Amino acid sequence: MRFFASVSAILRAGATALLADIDPATFNLSPSAVEAVLTGPKAKSICAVLPVHLYGQPADWTAFARLGEQYGLTLIEDAAQAWGAEWQGVKAGALGNIAAFSFYPTKNLSAAGDAGMVTTNSSELAERVKMLRQHGMRRRYYHDELGWNTRMDGFQGAILQVKLNYIAGWTQARRTVARRYHALFATAGLVETGPYPSHGIVLPHEVPGSKHVWHQYVIRTSRRDQLREFLAARKIGSEIYYPVPLHLQEPLKSLGYAEGSFPEAERAAREVLALPIFPELREDEQQTVVAAIAEFLS
Repeated sequence: MRFFASVSAILRAGATALLADIDPATFNLSPSAVEAVLTGPKAKSICAVLPVHLYGQPADWTAFARLGEQYGLTLIEDAAQAWGAEWQGVKAGALGNIAAFSFYPTKNLSAAGDAGMVTTNSSELAERVKMLRQHGMRRRYYHDELGWNTRMDGFQGAILQVKLNYIAGWTQARRTVARRYHALFATAGLVETGPYPSHGIVLPHEVPGSKHVWHQYVIRTSRRDQLREFLAARKIGSEIYYPVPLHLQEPLKSLGYAEGSFPEAERAAREVLALPIFPELREDEQQTVVAAIAEFLS
């Protein structure tokens, strides 16, 4: 369960992508599934692991740090949805060797268009990223290798500089909205313990020791598509992140995976539904969402 760009970036870099299944409770990459790949027949070709902090929930970095040390791996964070998230008090973007953030307009910290940032604890990697972002130049008009024009323009930077003054408050507001959803669903008697839904819904949760920034509030339900249609008829928005697992995407079929390769990701793709969440969401609006879901499930 992740956006297509995580794998396409690997392939565009000329590397080979090996996939692993997700944890059914958090939807993040499963460390145990990754370790199974690391001990499999293709283990010698693996030099890095790329966990995604999906929906604003940090991946289990304690486990990934152990794997990185044990197998000599570079740890890359896909922190596109996780600005301000924390694992054991450490911010996303400072957990691995290098990390990528997105400031696309839908993100918690957003620019007015395409923008992003790379963070790293390595001066060598930092220098290389700076070089690659301007056509592979270290000196003007002297190109050491092929790169891209991926510098963030000043207009986007100016917007982000202003928003940095507000993002902590917005994050706290999102966390309040998530807690309120939890309470409203519990009061309505709709919550199942999970990780798999039966007749009710399974709520997302914050892993102890982590800080979830609730980029998305994603429930699981066995009748997801029907529920989404029901909500749409009542003009309540929702979204599916993501309806097709990566290994079943048409351009990635050459990786050699088939349906059934990753049952947790495949099941989640059939059951996940993101409900409205943003800092300004009012309690009465959340009550409307919960009441509609209760009506559907009744």
